This record gives sequence, C-alpha cells and structure tokens, in this order.
Amino acid sequence: MNYTDKHIVEVYAGLFEGLSEKAKMELFDNLSRSLRREKPGREKKFFKSFGAFASDKSAATIIAEIKRSRKFRKKEISF
Repeated sequence: MNYTDKHIVEVYAGLFEGLSEKAKMELFDNLSRSLRREKPGREKKFFKSFGAFASDKSAATIIAEIKRSRKFRKKEISF
C-alpha cells in the first residue's frame, strides 16, 4: 500500500469512529460485497471490444470504400 492509500484509509477510519456499531457493520458488509464482485480485468475489456464494428459488407468492400474516400493534395514544401 502506498502513502496515498494509507492516508485515505486513515482519514476514512477517523470518519467511521463516529458511526454506530450497526452502521459500521453495514459498511463492512458493503465493503465485503464489493470485494467479492468479479471485476473485469483490463485484458478482458480489451478482448471484449473486438467485433464491436458490425457491418453486412465484406472486408474487401469496406477496404475499397476507404481507399476511394482518400484525398491527397500535392503541396510543395520549400526549405
């Protein structure tokens, strides 16, 4: 745990001192549930993004459209 995390924990611990035992138990339950939830990893999110582009066109058609839409301009650069 780094310094910032330790400081945050200490600040919250100070806030919790004024809570009733019932409120502290509720807070503890909520924290426990949040730890048990499966968090999608960065890699899962990355691979889940594949296939996000949906089209009925073939890959060759899409590539041809992209190439046709390109516009080039000739501009001389003098040094």
